[in-house]
Amino acid sequence: MANIFLDVNRLIGLIKGEEIDNLSGHNLMISVLSWHITCYLMKWKMPHEKLKRMSEVLAAVELTNEIVKKSIMGPTDDFEDNVQLNSAAEGDCDYFLTMDKKLLKMKFFGKMKISDKI
Repeated sequence: MANIFLDVNRLIGLIKGEEIDNLSGHNLMISVLSWHITCYLMKWKMPHEKLKRMSEVLAAVELTNEIVKKSIMGPTDDFEDNVQLNSAAEGDCDYFLTMDKKLLKMKFFGKMKISDKI
């Protein structure tokens, strides 16, 4: 069983029903910031049943001042990407799933593999 972090683009794909390998049996994590981004992009009104169900299945890494400080420093020039990466590292994730071509070029962040599939 692996700890798998879903970048916002993979979270939205999951919500839209897109196939993402076989995620069953793994611990799925996101940044707590991802809920805000997702609700904004999907234009969801509250209360929202799908959000409720998803929040019961996905573990969210809290956005702390320490993650913000690390994200200001990098590793990329995009703060939101850095929050996602540093949140995944804080969650001790094995995989960071994304569709972001710039992040995929990094291949690893610390010991965490950055990939578009498991």
